[in-house]
Amino acid sequence: MDIRAEAPASPFNAPERSPAETTGTSPSVGLTQPIVAGIMAAFVGFAGVFTVVLQGLVAVGATQAQAASGLLAICVAQGLLSIFLSWRYRIPVSIAWSTPGSVLFAATGIIEGGFPAAVGAFILAGLLIVAAGLIKPFGRLVSSIPAVLASAMLAGILLGLCLAPARAVGLEPALAIPVVVVWALVGRIRKIWAVPAAVATAVALIVWTAPTGGWSIDHITPDIAFVWPVFTLQGLVSLAIPLFIVTMASQNLPGIAVMKANGYEPPVGPVFFGTGVASMLVAPFGGHTLNFAALTAAMCAGPDAHPEPSRRWIASVSAGAFYLLLGLGATLAAALVTVAPPVLIQAATGLALLGAFAGALAGAISIPAHRDAAMVTFVTAASGLSFYGIGAAFWGLIAGGAFMLLNRNRSR
Repeated sequence: MDIRAEAPASPFNAPERSPAETTGTSPSVGLTQPIVAGIMAAFVGFAGVFTVVLQGLVAVGATQAQAASGLLAICVAQGLLSIFLSWRYRIPVSIAWSTPGSVLFAATGIIEGGFPAAVGAFILAGLLIVAAGLIKPFGRLVSSIPAVLASAMLAGILLGLCLAPARAVGLEPALAIPVVVVWALVGRIRKIWAVPAAVATAVALIVWTAPTGGWSIDHITPDIAFVWPVFTLQGLVSLAIPLFIVTMASQNLPGIAVMKANGYEPPVGPVFFGTGVASMLVAPFGGHTLNFAALTAAMCAGPDAHPEPSRRWIASVSAGAFYLLLGLGATLAAALVTVAPPVLIQAATGLALLGAFAGALAGAISIPAHRDAAMVTFVTAASGLSFYGIGAAFWGLIAGGAFMLLNRNRSR
């Protein structure tokens, strides 16, 4: 069954649906299943990688309060967007933060101008996403970037973090091994819960090992910190452009593919516009790029959400509503990460990214003729080199693209 998003003339008028499009199951059964599926999707999406988001923001210069504010802003924005877009189009449009973007921040580090310059880069990346939604030639230009190079760049960015669990086991086996063991055992039973279980184990160990007075639940009210953006050329080249590319290639395109695989035709232009604008709005509060979800999209758009495809949009609405609640815990999450033994956070973060790394590496070597170019991109992005203040991710894409063009010209 192909559920297509019928866009009416006005973008603010919801498409009319007849009662016949709803499922024939009883109302209680019809609502309970997608609501529960949405809650599970939001919990898995949040618990699996919230540490990645917090670490990424701190890596580019955010304070604990600014990182907590950023996580809160992203949760609220993606929750509201998921609710509105799913209700508007009556299909399960799931919105998420850019996990590859957070990894990029950790690999890039603090740029000249500190966190205000990073915030300016977040806004520019959001502007590029808006342009991709509004200007079709620009969107086609972005789509023309070879997928193998984008995947190789992401794999290079992820490599260092994915080595962290092994390093953590070597440095603090008593703390890191339980996290890894729980991840492996739970993954054998039900893979989707492996990372949340590992994170829960890490949180329990954080609470257990934290020194008396190291952290308090007295400050669990949400932190809201405003940062005036600073726009710099280095921020544009080192953060904004690579953030835009990895978000489009590693989040938006897979998210679109997941929806199409489940029989939906997502409203790409409006979603790009909405996520781009939302990314620009949350940036001054420490948030960064929003995009199509991939993992949570699969949970909300698949048959586990509801047997009837026409009712699965309720799962995305439920996930969005639960993200609003999860955002309220952002300050406490940031406090826990701050007082945690570094090896625990590194182990949990690395385990959360292993699947993404495997997918990126597989995509990088998927075309034999382009493997050399992909490997040039991979090793350059993983090297951590920096020229003129511009990070390795950008240079990896440039090096791989130049190598691909060189060999293409040679083959002619």
